[in-house]
Amino acid sequence: MRRDPFQAIADPTRRAILSLLALGAMTPNAIAANFDSTRQAISKHIQILSECELLKQEQSGREIYYYLNHRKMKEVDTWMEQFRKLWNKRFTQLDTVLDNLKKQKK
Repeated sequence: MRRDPFQAIADPTRRAILSLLALGAMTPNAIAANFDSTRQAISKHIQILSECELLKQEQSGREIYYYLNHRKMKEVDTWMEQFRKLWNKRFTQLDTVLDNLKKQKK
C-alpha cells in the first residue's frame, strides 16, 4: 500500500523520527529509545514512513538501519517551496507596511 508522504509528515512523532534520522541512520530500537511510546508504536510510524518512501532501510548483519530517503524529502521540499516563496513575499510586504507606519509616527 502506497501512502501519501504529506499525510505521514502531518504526525508530530513521525516528524520527530525524520529529524532524528536527518542526523544519521539508526536501528528501530535506537529510534524508539528517544520516545515515551512503545516499541510497537514506533515500528508502526517507521512502517508508514517507509511505505511513503521517506525512509530507506539497509541490513547490516542482524541489524536493520533506517535512514532518510533524500530524494523523496527533496520532492516534499520542492512542493513546499511555492509556499515558502509566497510567505516570504507576504512577510516582506508586511515589513514595508510596518516601516511606513513607523515613519509616519516620527
